[in-house]
Amino acid sequence: MKTKGAVLWEVGGEWSVEEIEVGEPREHEVTVELAASGLCHSDEHLVTGGTPVELPVIGGHEGSGVVTKVGPGVTTLKEGDHVVTAFIPACGVCPPCSSGHQNLCDLGAGLLTGESISDGTSFRVSARGQRVIQMCLLGTFSPYITVHEASLVKIDPDIPLEVAALVGCGVTTGWGSATKVADVRPGETVVIMGAGGVGMNAVQGAAAAGAKQVVVIDPVESKREKAMEFGGTHTFASAEEATAALVDLTLGRMAHKVIITVGDIQGENVQEALTMTAKGGRTVVTGMGSAANLDVKLSLFELTLLQKDLQGAIFGGLNPRADIPNLLSLYQAGQLNLDDLVTTKYKLEDINTGYQDMRDGKNIRGMITYSDADR
Repeated sequence: MKTKGAVLWEVGGEWSVEEIEVGEPREHEVTVELAASGLCHSDEHLVTGGTPVELPVIGGHEGSGVVTKVGPGVTTLKEGDHVVTAFIPACGVCPPCSSGHQNLCDLGAGLLTGESISDGTSFRVSARGQRVIQMCLLGTFSPYITVHEASLVKIDPDIPLEVAALVGCGVTTGWGSATKVADVRPGETVVIMGAGGVGMNAVQGAAAAGAKQVVVIDPVESKREKAMEFGGTHTFASAEEATAALVDLTLGRMAHKVIITVGDIQGENVQEALTMTAKGGRTVVTGMGSAANLDVKLSLFELTLLQKDLQGAIFGGLNPRADIPNLLSLYQAGQLNLDDLVTTKYKLEDINTGYQDMRDGKNIRGMITYSDADR
């Protein structure tokens, strides 16, 4: 079918909203009519070249919608089902999936190749007569997607789709970084470095896990203020300010857990986090940086002698098929705030404005909402 989509043609360029063609579902694939797509910082890394991918690429990996067509062999979904996209597909049978680590599913090896899971070769999107790679095998910067059923999670139809889109990436990644990977315990002091779409949910997760003090670091004043509404107890504009304050807040012991959720992580952020981490504590690296950046500031002396733990995290260590519905059930119970995460909603044609607002620190999470004009 012919529709619209936001395509990136060159590194450093803008998203080009133009006519694209989305293919019909093949074996184990479905077509979804999307209601919304989040503007995640991970797609900004395509623009900067920090995440290497063959161009052109249609961005977007945080979406929600309704299944409109079902291909042969599909067993988990039917037409009319409400779904959320999972930016990491979960096959359910590979060694990581079978051991409870769906966020590390072997199918993730193809996330940036554009090759469909069904046959490993063909592409489902084209523009200007060329094949177009789908970001994370999804490409939610279009009102229609054709994707493998492994990349979709069925949800309760009573949940507003615009809200549901948020758990496809940012909410789950942040919440799990605190509750699962950092394993925040009641009474602990936790530091969150970066209060964007992921960091704000790490704040929520740490507070829900019973942290006594949730210290939030962000240079943007409005984000620091908002963090207090999501469970933060103290906020600071820089790691330097927070480090000095932690000495007093913890009687010199520093934070049990530090979670790095900055949008574009730099090498110096790691040592900043470790400096704020207590003896035997854990630093969690959730934020993404450039694939070419191999330089990290790290005191090996401190890491060893104070027995600190440095841990990476993807999708918050959670399992999309189990944890996406669980988080949405917390939302329904009033225990997870999703409604206040979206700062601004945009039309597809205004996607570049949305990303400029993100760069300027105006948004916690921008959201594209689709209308008939986009289809």
